[in-house]
Amino acid sequence: MTQEAPKLLEPTEAASALVRALDGQGRDFTIADAAAKSGLALRDAERGLHALVSEYRGHLRVTNEGELLFRFPNGFTKPWITRSWLERVGARIGGGFVGLLRFIVRAWVAISLIGYAAIFIALVIGLAFARSSGSNSRNDRGFGFDLGFVFFRVIADALFWTFHPFSPVSVAYYDPGWTRNRQVGRAKEKGPPFYEKVNRFFFGPEDPPVDPLAMEKRILAEIRAQKGRIGLADVMRVTGLPRDEADPLMARLMLDYDGSVEVSEDGGISYRFAELRKTVEESPTPRPKPVWAKRQSLTPLTGNGIGTNLLIGGLNGFNLLMSLWALDHHLTLGNLALLFERVPFAKLPAVGTPIALGVVPLVFSIALFALPLARALYRPFKARKIARENARREVLRAVLDGVDHGGVTDEALKAAWHSATGKQPDSKELTREVVALGGDVDLDRVEDGVRYRFPDLEAEATALAAEREAAGDEEAKVGPVVFSSET
Repeated sequence: MTQEAPKLLEPTEAASALVRALDGQGRDFTIADAAAKSGLALRDAERGLHALVSEYRGHLRVTNEGELLFRFPNGFTKPWITRSWLERVGARIGGGFVGLLRFIVRAWVAISLIGYAAIFIALVIGLAFARSSGSNSRNDRGFGFDLGFVFFRVIADALFWTFHPFSPVSVAYYDPGWTRNRQVGRAKEKGPPFYEKVNRFFFGPEDPPVDPLAMEKRILAEIRAQKGRIGLADVMRVTGLPRDEADPLMARLMLDYDGSVEVSEDGGISYRFAELRKTVEESPTPRPKPVWAKRQSLTPLTGNGIGTNLLIGGLNGFNLLMSLWALDHHLTLGNLALLFERVPFAKLPAVGTPIALGVVPLVFSIALFALPLARALYRPFKARKIARENARREVLRAVLDGVDHGGVTDEALKAAWHSATGKQPDSKELTREVVALGGDVDLDRVEDGVRYRFPDLEAEATALAAEREAAGDEEAKVGPVVFSSET
């Protein structure tokens, strides 16, 4: 009678069992601890612990005996996403409001901006034309007909040039039929349509789409370029992630790509992904560029030319002034109808609040001016955040370059920070970055000034060098083909 092979638990199943068994039992666990407390097999306990490291931002540590310790500083909680009920509700309401606002305003802002401008221009022209023609006794069409004809003619022309597919300011700046190539050519020559420029003015340029798997692809390319052996330093090099985020990420990648953890005699941790080396390509995979090769930059406030910004701002300012004029003259829809009935403008009743021509365009225009103003006021804070991130990456570059040279000096780190920001770093900020990377002051070389050593990264680099040296090229080969469906 044959005995069935033991079932291998899925990482998520093992992780759930470990949470139930280990919650409240401490913060540090060995694989044996986890197996003993949960009743899982050692192999299942190890897979479950790696899954928990990824989910709960845990860390891997190595003892002087080469034993892996799984540390969970926050236990099996997620304080980085924990919010009170009120905060969650507020975030949902705020997110929903912003989403609704963007949906409505982005779709109609250009139409409303141009539409109100057309209405006010038509009104001004109509009043001026009617006033001049009102003194002409030979005009048989009458005041109302003159005003109405000019009013609606100007609006019709404005709407025609707003929506017509051949218009350079068309909201529908495309044609699904025979004119598509022509319109695409015009768009390339003249840039984005006018409505998009309007949206840029008020909301700023849209961020380019981001591939959600871009970071993972860079890590996988680094793995293949480094003979299937990488460390946290390699991950930080191509992603820019802080160490406390790179560590749990590697735990997840090991589960997804059949990786394993190797520990050297000096305690250096390396990650082995032998299966990812299999390839039919003859040329080696090039290493991805380091994250500091391209610095982050502040996006333009609008992305439009000065002339375009002046035109859009002028249209919105014109609508604002005309709405104030309409409010001052009580230009309600009822009074507008009286104008068509040949009632002189000076004799319109000063009653009622003009909503359509006064309140709505006034609030709309003020809100539109407030959007770019708010973004402009926020830009200095955003610029400082970007500069700090660039500085952090430059410090990372200096640290990784210094791992093979016995550490890095304090002056080198300050120079790296200064090259990214143009300013000298605050000592607390610099110390915080050094500590986050596992650095400590080298007390054996104090005569050379303050120098930082990074024992974990140095042990990792030594371990990786030995691992890559031992990794043969045969590991990447798929072997000869013994069967093919083509034959």
